Amino acid sequence: MSVVEKVARISRVTLAERVYRDLRELLLAGQVAPGEKFTLRGLADATGTSSMPVREAVSRLAAEGALEVMPNRAIRVPIMTRERFMELRTIRMEIEGLAAEIAAGRATPAEIDEIARHQKAFEAESRKADPDGAVALKANKELHFATYRAAAMPALMQIIEGLWLQVGPVINFDLLASGRRLHAVEAHKHHARLIQAMRARDGKTARKAVADDIASAAEFILASGNLPGASDNEET
Repeated sequence: MSVVEKVARISRVTLAERVYRDLRELLLAGQVAPGEKFTLRGLADATGTSSMPVREAVSRLAAEGALEVMPNRAIRVPIMTRERFMELRTIRMEIEGLAAEIAAGRATPAEIDEIARHQKAFEAESRKADPDGAVALKANKELHFATYRAAAMPALMQIIEGLWLQVGPVINFDLLASGRRLHAVEAHKHHARLIQAMRARDGKTARKAVADDIASAAEFILASGNLPGASDNEET
Protein backbone atom coordinates (compact mmCIF):
# COMPACT_ATOMS: atom_id res chain seq x y z
CA MET A 1 0.00 0.00 0.00
CA SER A 2 1.42 3.37 -1.03
CA VAL A 3 1.70 6.38 1.27
CA VAL A 4 -1.18 8.06 -0.56
CA GLU A 5 -3.37 4.97 -0.11
CA LYS A 6 -2.48 4.79 3.58
CA VAL A 7 -3.33 8.45 4.12
CA ALA A 8 -6.62 8.02 2.25
CA ARG A 9 -7.51 5.03 4.43
CA ILE A 10 -6.70 6.93 7.64
CA SER A 11 -8.80 9.86 6.43
CA ARG A 12 -11.75 7.56 5.68
CA VAL A 13 -11.52 5.86 9.06
CA THR A 14 -11.37 9.25 10.80
CA LEU A 15 -14.43 10.45 8.89
CA ALA A 16 -16.31 7.24 9.65
CA GLU A 17 -15.56 7.65 13.35
CA ARG A 18 -16.80 11.25 13.29
CA VAL A 19 -20.01 10.30 11.50
CA TYR A 20 -20.48 7.42 13.94
CA ARG A 21 -20.07 9.70 16.96
CA ASP A 22 -22.43 12.32 15.51
CA LEU A 23 -25.17 9.80 14.70
CA ARG A 24 -24.67 8.07 18.03
CA GLU A 25 -25.12 11.34 19.91
CA LEU A 26 -28.35 12.08 18.03
CA LEU A 27 -29.69 8.68 19.05
CA LEU A 28 -28.55 8.95 22.67
CA ALA A 29 -30.05 12.41 23.04
CA GLY A 30 -33.41 11.51 21.50
CA GLN A 31 -33.00 13.85 18.54
CA VAL A 32 -34.44 11.33 16.08
CA ALA A 33 -37.74 9.48 16.38
CA PRO A 34 -38.52 5.75 16.20
CA GLY A 35 -39.36 4.77 12.62
CA GLU A 36 -37.59 7.80 11.13
CA LYS A 37 -35.92 6.92 7.81
CA PHE A 38 -33.03 8.35 5.85
CA THR A 39 -30.62 7.32 3.10
CA LEU A 40 -26.86 6.90 2.91
CA ARG A 41 -26.73 9.67 0.31
CA GLY A 42 -28.78 11.98 2.49
CA LEU A 43 -26.52 11.35 5.46
CA ALA A 44 -23.43 11.83 3.31
CA ASP A 45 -24.75 15.17 2.07
CA ALA A 46 -25.69 16.25 5.59
CA THR A 47 -22.28 15.37 7.01
CA GLY A 48 -20.29 16.61 4.03
CA THR A 49 -18.66 13.23 3.40
CA SER A 50 -18.83 10.45 0.84
CA SER A 51 -21.03 7.38 1.19
CA MET A 52 -18.19 5.11 2.34
CA PRO A 53 -17.60 6.55 5.85
CA VAL A 54 -21.36 6.90 6.32
CA ARG A 55 -21.88 3.25 5.37
CA GLU A 56 -19.22 2.18 7.88
CA ALA A 57 -20.77 4.29 10.65
CA VAL A 58 -24.26 2.97 9.91
CA SER A 59 -22.98 -0.62 9.89
CA ARG A 60 -21.52 -0.14 13.37
CA LEU A 61 -24.75 1.31 14.72
CA ALA A 62 -26.80 -1.43 13.06
CA ALA A 63 -24.60 -4.03 14.76
CA GLU A 64 -25.38 -2.31 18.08
CA GLY A 65 -29.11 -2.47 17.39
CA ALA A 66 -29.39 1.31 17.14
CA LEU A 67 -30.26 1.43 13.42
CA GLU A 68 -31.83 -0.91 10.88
CA VAL A 69 -30.88 -1.32 7.22
CA MET A 70 -34.12 -1.96 5.34
CA PRO A 71 -34.54 -4.19 2.23
CA ASN A 72 -34.79 -1.07 0.04
CA ARG A 73 -31.43 0.09 1.51
CA ALA A 74 -33.07 2.86 3.48
CA ILE A 75 -31.83 3.34 7.04
CA ARG A 76 -34.43 3.33 9.80
CA VAL A 77 -34.43 4.11 13.49
CA PRO A 78 -35.95 0.91 14.95
CA ILE A 79 -39.61 1.04 15.93
CA MET A 80 -40.00 0.46 19.65
CA THR A 81 -42.88 -1.78 20.72
CA ARG A 82 -44.57 -1.46 24.08
CA GLU A 83 -43.30 -4.88 25.07
CA ARG A 84 -39.70 -4.08 24.17
CA PHE A 85 -39.90 -0.70 25.87
CA MET A 86 -41.21 -2.19 29.11
CA GLU A 87 -38.42 -4.75 29.06
CA LEU A 88 -35.79 -2.04 28.61
CA ARG A 89 -37.44 0.09 31.31
CA THR A 90 -37.05 -2.73 33.83
CA ILE A 91 -33.43 -3.34 32.84
CA ARG A 92 -32.59 0.36 32.98
CA MET A 93 -34.09 0.79 36.44
CA GLU A 94 -31.77 -1.95 37.72
CA ILE A 95 -28.61 -1.11 35.77
CA GLU A 96 -28.77 2.68 35.98
CA GLY A 97 -29.95 2.50 39.57
CA LEU A 98 -26.89 0.38 40.36
CA ALA A 99 -24.61 2.93 38.69
CA ALA A 100 -26.16 5.75 40.74
CA GLU A 101 -25.78 3.77 43.96
CA ILE A 102 -22.10 3.14 43.28
CA ALA A 103 -21.56 6.73 42.15
CA ALA A 104 -22.95 8.05 45.43
CA GLY A 105 -20.03 6.44 47.22
CA ARG A 106 -17.34 7.32 44.68
CA ALA A 107 -18.21 10.70 43.17
CA THR A 108 -15.88 13.60 43.87
CA PRO A 109 -17.35 16.94 45.00
CA ALA A 110 -16.52 18.31 41.54
CA GLU A 111 -18.46 15.50 39.86
CA ILE A 112 -21.48 16.10 42.08
CA ASP A 113 -21.31 19.82 41.28
CA GLU A 114 -21.30 18.94 37.58
CA ILE A 115 -24.45 16.84 38.02
CA ALA A 116 -26.09 19.74 39.87
CA ARG A 117 -25.17 22.15 37.05
CA HIS A 118 -26.87 19.93 34.50
CA GLN A 119 -29.97 19.80 36.70
CA LYS A 120 -30.05 23.60 36.95
CA ALA A 121 -29.77 23.84 33.16
CA PHE A 122 -32.56 21.29 32.72
CA GLU A 123 -34.83 23.03 35.20
CA ALA A 124 -34.14 26.51 33.83
CA GLU A 125 -35.03 25.45 30.29
CA SER A 126 -38.06 23.35 31.18
CA ARG A 127 -39.61 26.11 33.29
CA LYS A 128 -39.64 28.58 30.40
CA ALA A 129 -43.01 29.48 28.91
CA ASP A 130 -41.83 28.05 25.58
CA PRO A 131 -39.03 25.61 26.43
CA ASP A 132 -36.63 24.26 23.82
CA GLY A 133 -37.10 20.50 24.07
CA ALA A 134 -33.73 19.76 22.48
CA VAL A 135 -31.90 21.88 25.07
CA ALA A 136 -33.78 20.25 27.93
CA LEU A 137 -33.11 16.79 26.50
CA LYS A 138 -29.39 17.45 26.28
CA ALA A 139 -29.25 18.69 29.88
CA ASN A 140 -31.22 15.66 31.07
CA LYS A 141 -28.93 13.26 29.20
CA GLU A 142 -25.79 14.98 30.49
CA LEU A 143 -27.12 14.82 34.07
CA HIS A 144 -27.70 11.08 33.84
CA PHE A 145 -24.41 10.32 32.14
CA ALA A 146 -22.41 12.50 34.54
CA THR A 147 -23.95 10.47 37.36
CA TYR A 148 -23.10 7.14 35.79
CA ARG A 149 -19.55 8.18 34.87
CA ALA A 150 -18.97 9.02 38.53
CA ALA A 151 -19.36 5.32 39.32
CA ALA A 152 -15.98 4.87 37.58
CA MET A 153 -16.99 1.53 36.05
CA PRO A 154 -16.28 1.62 32.28
CA ALA A 155 -17.91 -1.77 31.57
CA LEU A 156 -21.10 -0.68 33.34
CA MET A 157 -21.05 2.62 31.46
CA GLN A 158 -20.79 0.75 28.17
CA ILE A 159 -23.88 -1.30 29.02
CA ILE A 160 -25.81 1.87 29.89
CA GLU A 161 -24.81 3.55 26.64
CA GLY A 162 -26.06 0.50 24.74
CA LEU A 163 -29.42 0.78 26.50
CA TRP A 164 -29.69 4.49 25.76
CA LEU A 165 -28.93 3.91 22.08
CA GLN A 166 -32.09 1.81 21.97
CA VAL A 167 -34.38 3.98 24.11
CA GLY A 168 -33.00 7.43 23.25
CA PRO A 169 -35.28 7.95 20.23
CA VAL A 170 -38.34 7.13 22.34
CA ILE A 171 -37.59 10.26 24.38
CA ASN A 172 -39.22 12.05 21.43
CA PHE A 173 -42.49 10.81 22.93
CA ASP A 174 -41.56 12.18 26.35
CA LEU A 175 -39.67 15.43 26.91
CA LEU A 176 -39.28 16.49 23.28
CA ALA A 177 -42.87 15.88 22.22
CA SER A 178 -44.72 17.48 25.10
CA GLY A 179 -44.36 20.88 26.69
CA ARG A 180 -46.72 19.57 29.35
CA ARG A 181 -44.18 16.93 30.29
CA LEU A 182 -41.37 19.51 30.45
CA HIS A 183 -43.42 21.66 32.79
CA ALA A 184 -44.20 18.71 35.07
CA VAL A 185 -42.32 18.59 38.36
CA GLU A 186 -41.66 14.84 38.58
CA ALA A 187 -38.27 14.89 36.87
CA HIS A 188 -37.12 17.89 38.91
CA LYS A 189 -38.04 16.13 42.14
CA HIS A 190 -36.21 12.95 41.17
CA HIS A 191 -33.13 14.87 40.06
CA ALA A 192 -33.07 16.96 43.24
CA ARG A 193 -33.40 13.83 45.36
CA LEU A 194 -30.55 12.22 43.42
CA ILE A 195 -28.22 15.16 43.98
CA GLN A 196 -29.11 15.37 47.66
CA ALA A 197 -28.40 11.64 48.02
CA MET A 198 -25.08 11.99 46.19
CA ARG A 199 -23.96 14.74 48.56
CA ALA A 200 -25.05 12.64 51.55
CA ARG A 201 -23.30 9.53 50.15
CA ASP A 202 -26.64 7.74 50.36
CA GLY A 203 -26.40 5.08 47.69
CA LYS A 204 -29.79 3.49 48.32
CA THR A 205 -31.65 6.79 47.92
CA ALA A 206 -29.61 7.69 44.83
CA ARG A 207 -30.53 4.36 43.30
CA LYS A 208 -34.24 4.86 44.03
CA ALA A 209 -34.20 8.42 42.67
CA VAL A 210 -32.85 7.24 39.32
CA ALA A 211 -35.18 4.24 39.20
CA ASP A 212 -38.17 6.46 40.00
CA ASP A 213 -37.12 8.95 37.31
CA ILE A 214 -36.96 6.19 34.70
CA ALA A 215 -40.29 4.72 35.84
CA SER A 216 -42.02 8.12 35.76
CA ALA A 217 -40.83 8.87 32.22
CA ALA A 218 -41.79 5.37 31.08
CA GLU A 219 -45.28 5.74 32.53
CA PHE A 220 -45.82 8.95 30.57
CA ILE A 221 -44.54 7.39 27.34
CA LEU A 222 -46.69 4.28 27.70
CA ALA A 223 -49.76 6.41 28.46
CA SER A 224 -49.17 8.50 25.32
CA GLY A 225 -50.23 5.59 23.12
CA ASN A 226 -47.40 6.22 20.65
CA LEU A 227 -45.76 2.81 21.03
CA PRO A 228 -47.24 -0.03 18.95
CA GLY A 229 -47.77 -3.55 20.20
CA ALA A 230 -45.50 -6.34 18.96
CA SER A 231 -48.12 -7.52 16.43
CA ASP A 232 -48.34 -4.01 14.94
CA ASN A 233 -44.60 -3.69 14.31
CA GLU A 234 -44.48 -4.67 10.68
CA GLU A 235 -42.81 -2.88 7.81
CA THR A 236 -45.27 -1.71 5.19
